[in-house]
Amino acid sequence: MNSKTLKEDGFIDFYPLKELAFLNMPKDEGHVFVLIDRTLTDKPTSDILYIGRARKPVKKVFGGYLGGAGGRTTKKIHKTLFNDNYIEKTSISWMASDNPRTTQRELLEKFRSIHGEYPPWNPPRKVATKKKPNASQKPRKPAVRRTQRTQ
Repeated sequence: MNSKTLKEDGFIDFYPLKELAFLNMPKDEGHVFVLIDRTLTDKPTSDILYIGRARKPVKKVFGGYLGGAGGRTTKKIHKTLFNDNYIEKTSISWMASDNPRTTQRELLEKFRSIHGEYPPWNPPRKVATKKKPNASQKPRKPAVRRTQRTQ
């Protein structure tokens, strides 16, 4: 899975992140986007750095990745772009999606099934598991509410 196969899936052309303008960005609706390393295009390894989603792509890209506001992963991407000089070699593409969360999850799983791990800038996913109660722990009975009797 790389930038060429993503175009077959419906992603638009890639724009260099350094030259991106508001006019190039999509409207405020659900989108899945991909950041790639242009120096790895046509190499044996994948050029995909990150697969993300946003309901407001302009805010996510300009306020988050380029501006530095947001959560842990967004700030990490911002730091990598500017401190490690990735801004010069990173491009972005996106595609509209009615359900960006599901589309992102499907793309991440497809990437992992091919490459054995998630893209380098995506945090590793934790597998949700239910905790089993220990044999020594008995389930608690619900508390009974007692009311005072008046005489």
